[in-house]
Amino acid sequence: MKQALKILVVDDDDNVRRLVAAYLEREGYSVSQAADGHGAIRAVEQAPPDLLILDLMLPGPGGLQVARRLKDSAGVPIIMLTARGEEEDMLRGFEAGADDYLVKPFSPKVLVARVRAVLRRAGLAEEESEGPLVLGPLSIDERSREVFVDGSRVDLTAIEFDLVRALAEHPGWVYSREQLLERVWGYDYLGDSRVVDVHIANLRKKIGDDPSQPRFIRTVRGVGYKFSVPGAQPE
Repeated sequence: MKQALKILVVDDDDNVRRLVAAYLEREGYSVSQAADGHGAIRAVEQAPPDLLILDLMLPGPGGLQVARRLKDSAGVPIIMLTARGEEEDMLRGFEAGADDYLVKPFSPKVLVARVRAVLRRAGLAEEESEGPLVLGPLSIDERSREVFVDGSRVDLTAIEFDLVRALAEHPGWVYSREQLLERVWGYDYLGDSRVVDVHIANLRKKIGDDPSQPRFIRTVRGVGYKFSVPGAQPE
């Protein structure tokens, strides 16, 4: 199993930190927190994260000071969070080293999408892996974007591949249709969430998954779907 990417969330608002951490941890990231500028600097110097989510207005050294110092010393990618959305403030954030800028109040789903984009640009995308993801009789090769079931290659569309990979990354986790839309189609998708059901049905046919007795993809009524590994202990 690949090691989770590490993200440090820095904000003096406990509720914001908890909300952001909850969404990121649900996506498989390892999250630590700091409540002020001094805490942010200490945390990065002790254990540099893969990405820093940094509030602009902080006790102690402000977000701009922290960004300048850490960008120079650690080179860590930074997403700036702030309640100040004026163009001048954004430019100051980018000049201080921010890779992206999100104005409060923000959608946690949009933040997760921005996190993925910044990590991808930094060459740290979580999709990268050393070898195929093997889950019982199903194998997912992310480099070649191929799926094999019982040793036989399954011909999937791009969306079907991304969908089975999203589900299989965390077996047993329940994903709502909205979460799958955000992960597979993108946070700016504005279509009907029932499109997920259509693609799940097509995917099940191709991987030989009977909905009444599924080997891999289970329906969680009223919520969405989860991936189950054949032969694993009962859920």
